[in-house]
Amino acid sequence: MELTAIVEALLFATQEPLPLTQMATAVKDTAKDIRDAANDPSEIPPYVEPLLAVDEIAIREAIDALIAHYEQDHRAFTIVERPHGWRLCAKSDYAEWCRALYPGKKVQRLSQPALETLAIIAYRQPITRAGVEAVRGVSVDTMVQTLVERGLIRIEGRAELPGKPLLYGTTEAFLDHFAVKNLDELPNAQELRRVKLPTAAEEQPADTSPSELQLSLEPVKSEEAAEPELQVEESSAE
Repeated sequence: MELTAIVEALLFATQEPLPLTQMATAVKDTAKDIRDAANDPSEIPPYVEPLLAVDEIAIREAIDALIAHYEQDHRAFTIVERPHGWRLCAKSDYAEWCRALYPGKKVQRLSQPALETLAIIAYRQPITRAGVEAVRGVSVDTMVQTLVERGLIRIEGRAELPGKPLLYGTTEAFLDHFAVKNLDELPNAQELRRVKLPTAAEEQPADTSPSELQLSLEPVKSEEAAEPELQVEESSAE
């Protein structure tokens, strides 16, 4: 009973991302149950003892070995990391075929104004609606509402400003949509966060113009588009 095969089975058996700690615990607890169920030490399978000492490093090495194996065999799926763990997914090359299984589910794409609004929120969160409008130069009421309804942004609280305006930030669905584990993986994240931006009237003014921030939040071309059950993940937005 190889660890790589066990990890592969765990990933295949669930629709949710699995963290390394959870997989390591499942392996060790199962190995312990097998050992404790034996009436005699000679009845304990030889593979059990090594599995009792499995840790997160061993699980990650097993995942890397599986990914390399899938690539070598040109399989249609791979393993990817998400904010809350790892999951088995079909590659994006096969997205159209997977999507054909769900003809009623249309891919909802973001308009350019919505994408620009989302980019500002992603790089400068938490930020008020007025703060976003100061950068874009236009009203973003509709765009913000659309992004909230799509589950890409959420209300994070209220700013310590006159009127206590709402603060917005991105969600876990945003990370999954753009195939990144965290906000630091966004393109040029550190550099763009340091750029000074114009602010709303009720906030501190800045001397820079919106053109100084060249926001580019393009969807990551991830290696996957669906889970083993062929549920397609959106990996692009326009």
